[in-house]
Amino acid sequence: MASIRQIVIFSQGEYAGMNLDGIREEISRCRRCALCEHRRLSVPGEGPCPAEVMLIGEAPGAQEDLQGRPFVGRAGAVLDRALSQAGLQRDRLFITNVVKCRPPSNRRPLQGEIRACRSYLEAQIELVRPRVVCLLGNVPTQALLGMQGVTALHGQVIEGHLVTFHPAAVLRRAELEPLLISDLAQIGGLI
Repeated sequence: MASIRQIVIFSQGEYAGMNLDGIREEISRCRRCALCEHRRLSVPGEGPCPAEVMLIGEAPGAQEDLQGRPFVGRAGAVLDRALSQAGLQRDRLFITNVVKCRPPSNRRPLQGEIRACRSYLEAQIELVRPRVVCLLGNVPTQALLGMQGVTALHGQVIEGHLVTFHPAAVLRRAELEPLLISDLAQIGGLI
């Protein structure tokens, strides 16, 4: 029996007729921006398809670049802890980033890099069909909503997107962890 991921086919635009595996292949061969020149592995994202919840972060870090999986480094440990305390199971969520390759020295992705990956992210959202999209930090909030200021926006649901802190922010400011957990705990009531 075919998995749901194999059955679901993207129906519009550049990736018409593709499923998540096809998108993953496209991302692994991508040469749209300079980030591909230094990557070890692309990080397309992972999780079930469809999924009720999609988490979108900023960009892969060093560990993600080595493993090809999102949120497996120090920020990933924070995310895993916060998800657990919020009553969410990571393996039931689809997790990805705005850009699919690591920026040098973990800098923020540039606008051109975000634009280069935009169609991949849009295809993933359409394929996964989440009921809730959780934006982790300013970069995805700016990319998808055109807004900034996670400190003021966190915990709000805007156009079906729950805005919260990036787990890496908790590494710099431990006092944000209860807010991240509280924001993620809202997801259960939204699905």
